[in-house]
Amino acid sequence: MSIYLDHAATTPMVGAAIDAMVTQLSTLGNPSSLHTPGRAARKDIEQAREELSKIIGCAPSEIIFTGSGTEADNTVLKGFYWQGTKQSKKVVVISAVEHHAILDPAHWLAEHEGAEIIEIAVEKNGVIDLVQLQELVATRGKEIAVISIMHANNETGVLQPMAQVVEIARTFNIPVHSDAVQSFGKVSINFHELGLTALTLSAHKIGGPLGIGILVLKRGLELPALLHGGGQEREIRSGTLNAPAIVAFAAAAKAHIPSDEIRQLRDHLIAGIMKAVPDCYINGAGDRLPGIVNATFPGTESDTLLLLLDGEGIAASTGSACSAGVQRPSHVLLAMGHSDRTARSSLRFSLGATTTRAEIDRVIAILPAVIERARAANLR
Repeated sequence: MSIYLDHAATTPMVGAAIDAMVTQLSTLGNPSSLHTPGRAARKDIEQAREELSKIIGCAPSEIIFTGSGTEADNTVLKGFYWQGTKQSKKVVVISAVEHHAILDPAHWLAEHEGAEIIEIAVEKNGVIDLVQLQELVATRGKEIAVISIMHANNETGVLQPMAQVVEIARTFNIPVHSDAVQSFGKVSINFHELGLTALTLSAHKIGGPLGIGILVLKRGLELPALLHGGGQEREIRSGTLNAPAIVAFAAAAKAHIPSDEIRQLRDHLIAGIMKAVPDCYINGAGDRLPGIVNATFPGTESDTLLLLLDGEGIAASTGSACSAGVQRPSHVLLAMGHSDRTARSSLRFSLGATTTRAEIDRVIAILPAVIERARAANLR
Protein backbone atom coordinates (compact mmCIF):
# COMPACT_ATOMS: atom_id res chain seq x y z
CA MET A 1 0.00 0.00 0.00
CA SER A 2 1.54 3.28 -1.12
CA ILE A 3 0.47 6.41 0.78
CA TYR A 4 1.34 9.85 -0.55
CA LEU A 5 1.32 12.55 2.15
CA ASP A 6 3.48 15.16 0.43
CA HIS A 7 0.84 17.17 -1.43
CA ALA A 8 2.47 20.43 -0.28
CA ALA A 9 5.45 19.51 -2.49
CA THR A 10 3.38 18.63 -5.54
CA THR A 11 0.02 17.10 -6.35
CA PRO A 12 -1.16 14.51 -8.86
CA MET A 13 -2.70 16.13 -11.93
CA VAL A 14 -6.48 16.01 -11.97
CA GLY A 15 -8.25 14.42 -14.90
CA ALA A 16 -9.68 17.71 -16.18
CA ALA A 17 -6.21 19.25 -16.35
CA ILE A 18 -4.74 16.22 -18.12
CA ASP A 19 -7.54 16.22 -20.69
CA ALA A 20 -7.17 19.96 -21.32
CA MET A 21 -3.41 19.70 -21.67
CA VAL A 22 -3.51 16.71 -24.03
CA THR A 23 -6.06 18.46 -26.26
CA GLN A 24 -3.98 21.63 -26.38
CA LEU A 25 -0.77 19.71 -27.07
CA SER A 26 -2.29 18.54 -30.34
CA THR A 27 -3.22 22.09 -31.34
CA LEU A 28 -0.73 23.83 -33.63
CA GLY A 29 -0.04 27.55 -33.38
CA ASN A 30 2.23 30.09 -31.71
CA PRO A 31 -0.04 32.40 -29.68
CA SER A 32 1.95 35.41 -30.87
CA SER A 33 1.40 34.64 -34.56
CA LEU A 34 -1.24 36.53 -36.54
CA HIS A 35 -2.35 33.66 -38.75
CA THR A 36 -5.42 31.52 -38.01
CA PRO A 37 -3.64 28.78 -35.97
CA GLY A 38 -1.84 31.44 -33.91
CA ARG A 39 -5.05 33.34 -33.22
CA ALA A 40 -6.76 30.09 -32.18
CA ALA A 41 -4.01 29.35 -29.65
CA ARG A 42 -4.22 32.92 -28.36
CA LYS A 43 -7.98 32.58 -27.97
CA ASP A 44 -7.52 29.47 -25.80
CA ILE A 45 -4.98 31.29 -23.62
CA GLU A 46 -7.17 34.35 -23.18
CA GLN A 47 -10.14 32.19 -22.27
CA ALA A 48 -8.00 30.46 -19.63
CA ARG A 49 -6.82 33.87 -18.38
CA GLU A 50 -10.43 35.00 -18.06
CA GLU A 51 -11.42 31.87 -16.15
CA LEU A 52 -8.46 32.16 -13.80
CA SER A 53 -9.12 35.85 -13.15
CA LYS A 54 -12.62 35.07 -11.88
CA ILE A 55 -11.24 32.49 -9.46
CA ILE A 56 -8.37 34.72 -8.28
CA GLY A 57 -10.48 37.87 -7.96
CA CYS A 58 -8.47 40.03 -10.34
CA ALA A 59 -8.76 41.51 -13.83
CA PRO A 60 -7.59 39.27 -16.69
CA SER A 61 -5.01 41.91 -17.65
CA GLU A 62 -3.47 41.62 -14.19
CA ILE A 63 -2.42 38.00 -14.80
CA ILE A 64 1.12 37.45 -16.07
CA PHE A 65 2.00 33.85 -16.88
CA THR A 66 5.45 32.66 -15.78
CA GLY A 67 7.36 29.40 -15.86
CA SER A 68 6.93 28.79 -12.12
CA GLY A 69 6.05 30.35 -8.79
CA THR A 70 9.76 30.82 -8.20
CA GLU A 71 10.10 32.90 -11.36
CA ALA A 72 7.13 35.03 -10.34
CA ASP A 73 8.64 35.62 -6.88
CA ASN A 74 11.99 36.61 -8.36
CA THR A 75 10.33 38.92 -10.88
CA VAL A 76 8.26 40.78 -8.33
CA LEU A 77 10.86 41.07 -5.56
CA LYS A 78 13.70 42.22 -7.83
CA GLY A 79 11.37 44.34 -9.92
CA PHE A 80 9.94 46.32 -7.03
CA TYR A 81 13.40 46.75 -5.54
CA TRP A 82 14.83 48.10 -8.78
CA GLN A 83 11.84 50.42 -9.12
CA GLY A 84 12.30 51.56 -5.55
CA THR A 85 15.98 52.43 -5.95
CA LYS A 86 14.94 55.20 -8.35
CA GLN A 87 13.44 56.90 -5.28
CA SER A 88 16.26 55.83 -2.92
CA LYS A 89 14.13 53.04 -1.47
CA LYS A 90 16.59 50.23 -0.73
CA VAL A 91 14.84 48.31 2.06
CA VAL A 92 13.16 44.98 1.31
CA VAL A 93 10.92 43.57 4.04
CA ILE A 94 10.14 39.85 4.21
CA SER A 95 9.11 37.44 6.95
CA ALA A 96 11.57 35.10 8.65
CA VAL A 97 9.59 32.08 7.41
CA GLU A 98 9.42 32.77 3.67
CA HIS A 99 9.92 30.08 1.07
CA HIS A 100 13.41 30.04 -0.49
CA ALA A 101 11.86 31.46 -3.67
CA ILE A 102 11.67 34.74 -1.70
CA LEU A 103 14.52 34.29 0.78
CA ASP A 104 17.17 33.57 -1.84
CA PRO A 105 16.41 36.44 -4.24
CA ALA A 106 16.21 38.75 -1.23
CA HIS A 107 19.69 37.69 -0.11
CA TRP A 108 20.88 38.00 -3.72
CA LEU A 109 19.64 41.59 -3.78
CA ALA A 110 21.56 42.28 -0.58
CA GLU A 111 24.77 40.75 -1.91
CA HIS A 112 24.70 42.09 -5.46
CA GLU A 113 22.45 45.15 -5.47
CA GLY A 114 23.02 46.76 -2.08
CA ALA A 115 19.58 46.05 -0.67
CA GLU A 116 18.92 46.07 3.06
CA ILE A 117 16.87 43.02 3.95
CA ILE A 118 14.76 43.18 7.11
CA GLU A 119 13.08 39.99 8.28
CA ILE A 120 9.93 40.26 10.37
CA ALA A 121 10.00 37.76 13.21
CA VAL A 122 7.20 35.30 13.91
CA GLU A 123 5.58 34.32 17.18
CA LYS A 124 5.85 30.80 18.52
CA ASN A 125 2.62 29.96 16.69
CA GLY A 126 4.21 30.94 13.36
CA VAL A 127 2.28 34.20 12.82
CA ILE A 128 4.31 37.29 11.95
CA ASP A 129 4.92 39.98 14.57
CA LEU A 130 2.59 42.73 13.39
CA VAL A 131 3.88 45.11 16.06
CA GLN A 132 7.41 44.84 14.69
CA LEU A 133 6.13 45.44 11.17
CA GLN A 134 4.06 48.43 12.26
CA GLU A 135 7.00 50.01 14.10
CA LEU A 136 9.30 49.40 11.14
CA VAL A 137 6.92 51.03 8.68
CA ALA A 138 6.31 53.95 11.05
CA THR A 139 10.04 54.70 11.34
CA ARG A 140 11.37 53.69 7.92
CA GLY A 141 8.37 53.53 5.63
CA LYS A 142 9.81 56.00 3.13
CA GLU A 143 12.82 53.71 2.59
CA ILE A 144 10.88 50.47 1.93
CA ALA A 145 10.71 49.32 -1.69
CA VAL A 146 8.47 46.31 -1.10
CA ILE A 147 6.97 44.13 1.63
CA SER A 148 6.65 40.42 0.78
CA ILE A 149 4.83 38.14 3.23
CA MET A 150 3.66 34.65 2.27
CA HIS A 151 -0.07 33.98 2.47
CA ALA A 152 0.38 30.59 4.15
CA ASN A 153 3.52 28.80 5.23
CA ASN A 154 4.46 25.74 3.21
CA GLU A 155 5.91 23.85 6.20
CA THR A 156 3.36 24.53 8.96
CA GLY A 157 0.31 25.70 7.01
CA VAL A 158 0.00 28.81 9.20
CA LEU A 159 -1.97 31.61 7.51
CA GLN A 160 -0.65 35.15 7.77
CA PRO A 161 -2.84 38.24 8.44
CA MET A 162 -2.40 39.76 4.98
CA ALA A 163 -5.24 42.26 5.29
CA GLN A 164 -3.50 43.81 8.31
CA VAL A 165 -0.15 43.81 6.51
CA VAL A 166 -1.72 45.71 3.62
CA GLU A 167 -3.31 48.19 6.01
CA ILE A 168 0.04 48.88 7.70
CA ALA A 169 1.78 49.35 4.35
CA ARG A 170 -0.90 51.71 3.05
CA THR A 171 0.41 54.58 5.21
CA PHE A 172 3.37 54.99 2.87
CA ASN A 173 1.86 53.36 -0.24
CA ILE A 174 4.35 50.49 0.01
CA PRO A 175 3.79 47.69 -2.52
CA VAL A 176 2.75 44.44 -0.82
CA HIS A 177 3.38 41.07 -2.44
CA SER A 178 2.23 37.70 -1.16
CA ASP A 179 3.41 34.25 -2.20
CA ALA A 180 0.16 32.26 -2.16
CA VAL A 181 1.50 29.20 -3.97
CA GLN A 182 0.68 26.95 -1.02
CA SER A 183 -2.73 28.38 -0.13
CA PHE A 184 -4.33 28.91 -3.55
CA GLY A 185 -7.20 26.49 -4.05
CA LYS A 186 -7.16 25.43 -0.39
CA VAL A 187 -8.54 28.55 1.26
CA SER A 188 -10.40 31.53 -0.15
CA ILE A 189 -8.18 34.13 -1.85
CA ASN A 190 -9.40 37.29 -3.57
CA PHE A 191 -6.68 39.57 -4.93
CA HIS A 192 -8.73 42.74 -5.02
CA GLU A 193 -10.38 42.20 -1.65
CA LEU A 194 -7.01 41.64 0.01
CA GLY A 195 -5.74 44.90 -1.45
CA LEU A 196 -2.46 43.38 -2.58
CA THR A 197 -0.14 44.86 -5.16
CA ALA A 198 1.11 41.47 -6.37
CA LEU A 199 0.43 37.78 -5.82
CA THR A 200 2.23 34.57 -6.79
CA LEU A 201 0.47 31.31 -7.71
CA SER A 202 1.51 27.93 -9.15
CA ALA A 203 -0.41 25.19 -10.93
CA HIS A 204 1.20 22.00 -9.67
CA LYS A 205 0.03 22.55 -6.09
CA ILE A 206 -3.63 22.24 -7.13
CA GLY A 207 -3.59 19.35 -9.56
CA GLY A 208 -2.24 21.29 -12.52
CA PRO A 209 0.97 20.73 -14.47
CA LEU A 210 4.52 21.55 -13.48
CA GLY A 211 6.23 24.47 -15.17
CA ILE A 212 3.51 27.12 -15.09
CA GLY A 213 3.00 29.91 -12.58
CA ILE A 214 1.21 33.23 -12.32
CA LEU A 215 2.26 36.66 -11.19
CA VAL A 216 -0.80 38.76 -10.48
CA LEU A 217 0.28 42.39 -10.79
CA LYS A 218 -2.03 45.32 -10.13
CA ARG A 219 -3.12 47.02 -13.35
CA GLY A 220 -1.19 50.08 -14.42
CA LEU A 221 2.05 48.97 -12.78
CA GLU A 222 5.24 48.14 -14.67
CA LEU A 223 8.22 46.15 -13.47
CA PRO A 224 11.67 45.68 -15.01
CA ALA A 225 11.82 42.38 -16.90
CA LEU A 226 14.06 39.50 -15.90
CA LEU A 227 13.64 37.94 -19.35
CA HIS A 228 13.93 40.08 -22.46
CA GLY A 229 12.72 39.06 -25.87
CA GLY A 230 9.38 39.22 -27.65
CA GLY A 231 7.70 41.40 -25.05
CA GLN A 232 4.89 39.00 -24.18
CA GLU A 233 2.93 39.39 -20.92
CA ARG A 234 3.01 43.18 -20.59
CA GLU A 235 6.71 43.15 -21.60
CA ILE A 236 7.45 41.81 -18.11
CA ARG A 237 7.83 38.15 -19.09
CA SER A 238 8.99 37.48 -22.63
CA GLY A 239 8.84 34.03 -24.16
CA THR A 240 6.40 31.98 -26.20
CA LEU A 241 3.37 31.34 -24.03
CA ASN A 242 2.95 27.75 -22.84
CA ALA A 243 -0.61 27.23 -24.08
CA PRO A 244 -0.98 23.57 -22.98
CA ALA A 245 0.12 24.33 -19.42
CA ILE A 246 -1.96 27.50 -19.23
CA VAL A 247 -5.23 25.86 -20.26
CA ALA A 248 -4.46 22.95 -17.91
CA PHE A 249 -3.87 25.43 -15.07
CA ALA A 250 -7.30 26.93 -15.64
CA ALA A 251 -8.90 23.48 -15.80
CA ALA A 252 -7.27 22.46 -12.53
CA ALA A 253 -8.31 25.69 -10.83
CA LYS A 254 -11.93 25.20 -11.88
CA ALA A 255 -11.92 21.57 -10.71
CA HIS A 256 -10.16 22.23 -7.41
CA ILE A 257 -12.73 22.82 -4.65
CA PRO A 258 -11.54 23.43 -1.06
CA SER A 259 -12.70 20.38 0.89
CA ASP A 260 -13.93 20.18 4.47
CA GLU A 261 -13.09 16.50 4.24
CA ILE A 262 -9.37 17.30 4.02
CA ARG A 263 -9.64 19.44 7.14
CA GLN A 264 -11.41 16.62 8.95
CA LEU A 265 -8.72 14.16 7.87
CA ARG A 266 -6.05 16.58 9.09
CA ASP A 267 -7.69 16.84 12.50
CA HIS A 268 -8.04 13.05 12.61
CA LEU A 269 -4.33 12.70 11.84
CA ILE A 270 -3.37 15.20 14.53
CA ALA A 271 -5.48 13.42 17.14
CA GLY A 272 -4.04 10.07 16.10
CA ILE A 273 -0.44 11.31 16.23
CA MET A 274 -0.92 12.82 19.68
CA LYS A 275 -2.41 9.58 20.97
CA ALA A 276 0.18 7.32 19.32
CA VAL A 277 3.17 9.47 20.37
CA PRO A 278 2.11 11.37 23.53
CA ASP A 279 5.32 13.40 23.86
CA CYS A 280 5.18 14.81 20.33
CA TYR A 281 3.82 18.29 19.58
CA ILE A 282 2.27 20.03 16.61
CA ASN A 283 3.94 23.11 15.12
CA GLY A 284 1.78 26.11 14.27
CA ALA A 285 -1.49 27.28 15.73
CA GLY A 286 -4.47 29.47 14.85
CA ASP A 287 -5.66 29.73 11.26
CA ARG A 288 -3.97 27.07 9.15
CA LEU A 289 -4.34 25.38 5.81
CA PRO A 290 -6.63 22.37 5.94
CA GLY A 291 -4.09 19.83 4.71
CA ILE A 292 -0.76 20.40 6.52
CA VAL A 293 0.43 18.82 9.78
CA ASN A 294 3.93 19.58 11.05
CA ALA A 295 4.91 17.48 14.07
CA THR A 296 8.01 17.24 16.22
CA PHE A 297 9.00 13.82 17.59
CA PRO A 298 11.61 14.30 20.35
CA GLY A 299 14.58 11.98 20.30
CA THR A 300 14.44 11.30 16.57
CA GLU A 301 16.16 12.51 13.42
CA SER A 302 13.76 13.55 10.68
CA ASP A 303 15.84 11.99 7.91
CA THR A 304 15.70 8.65 9.71
CA LEU A 305 11.95 9.01 10.13
CA LEU A 306 11.54 9.72 6.43
CA LEU A 307 13.49 6.63 5.43
CA LEU A 308 11.60 4.42 7.87
CA LEU A 309 8.25 5.73 6.67
CA ASP A 310 9.34 5.37 3.06
CA GLY A 311 10.19 1.76 3.78
CA GLU A 312 6.57 1.32 4.84
CA GLY A 313 5.34 2.94 1.62
CA ILE A 314 4.52 6.30 3.22
CA ALA A 315 5.77 9.51 1.59
CA ALA A 316 6.12 12.54 3.89
CA SER A 317 8.75 15.28 4.09
CA THR A 318 10.89 17.37 6.39
CA GLY A 319 9.60 20.61 4.87
CA SER A 320 10.14 22.38 1.58
CA ALA A 321 10.99 20.06 -1.29
CA CYS A 322 13.21 22.85 -2.63
CA SER A 323 15.54 22.21 0.32
CA ALA A 324 15.34 18.42 0.27
CA GLY A 325 18.65 16.64 0.62
CA VAL A 326 20.27 19.63 2.34
CA GLN A 327 21.39 18.70 5.86
CA ARG A 328 20.23 21.72 7.82
CA PRO A 329 17.37 22.44 10.20
CA SER A 330 14.25 24.18 8.94
CA HIS A 331 14.60 27.97 9.03
CA VAL A 332 10.84 28.12 9.59
CA LEU A 333 10.97 26.06 12.78
CA LEU A 334 14.07 27.89 14.01
CA ALA A 335 12.22 31.19 13.57
CA MET A 336 9.38 29.74 15.66
CA GLY A 337 11.75 29.09 18.57
CA HIS A 338 12.98 25.57 17.88
CA SER A 339 16.52 24.49 18.66
CA ASP A 340 18.59 22.85 15.93
CA ARG A 341 17.90 19.50 17.56
CA THR A 342 14.12 19.77 17.74
CA ALA A 343 13.92 21.29 14.27
CA ARG A 344 15.74 18.20 13.01
CA SER A 345 13.16 15.99 14.72
CA SER A 346 10.15 17.27 12.77
CA LEU A 347 8.10 15.98 9.86
CA ARG A 348 5.49 17.49 7.57
CA PHE A 349 2.49 15.43 6.50
CA SER A 350 0.47 17.15 3.77
CA LEU A 351 -2.89 15.86 2.61
CA GLY A 352 -4.74 16.33 -0.66
CA ALA A 353 -7.82 15.43 -2.63
CA THR A 354 -6.72 11.81 -3.07
CA THR A 355 -6.02 11.21 0.64
CA THR A 356 -8.35 8.72 2.35
CA ARG A 357 -9.25 7.99 5.96
CA ALA A 358 -7.90 4.46 5.54
CA GLU A 359 -4.51 5.92 4.61
CA ILE A 360 -4.51 8.19 7.65
CA ASP A 361 -5.45 5.25 9.90
CA ARG A 362 -2.57 3.24 8.44
CA VAL A 363 -0.09 6.06 9.21
CA ILE A 364 -1.39 6.38 12.77
CA ALA A 365 -1.17 2.62 13.31
CA ILE A 366 2.41 2.33 12.07
CA LEU A 367 3.77 5.50 13.68
CA PRO A 368 4.60 4.17 17.20
CA ALA A 369 6.85 1.44 15.81
CA VAL A 370 8.52 3.89 13.43
CA ILE A 371 9.20 6.36 16.24
CA GLU A 372 10.59 3.59 18.46
CA ARG A 373 12.98 2.46 15.73
CA ALA A 374 14.02 6.03 14.97
CA ARG A 375 14.80 6.73 18.63
CA ALA A 376 16.78 3.52 18.91
CA ALA A 377 18.81 4.48 15.85
CA ASN A 378 19.44 7.92 17.30
CA LEU A 379 21.00 6.42 20.46
CA ARG A 380 23.68 4.53 18.55
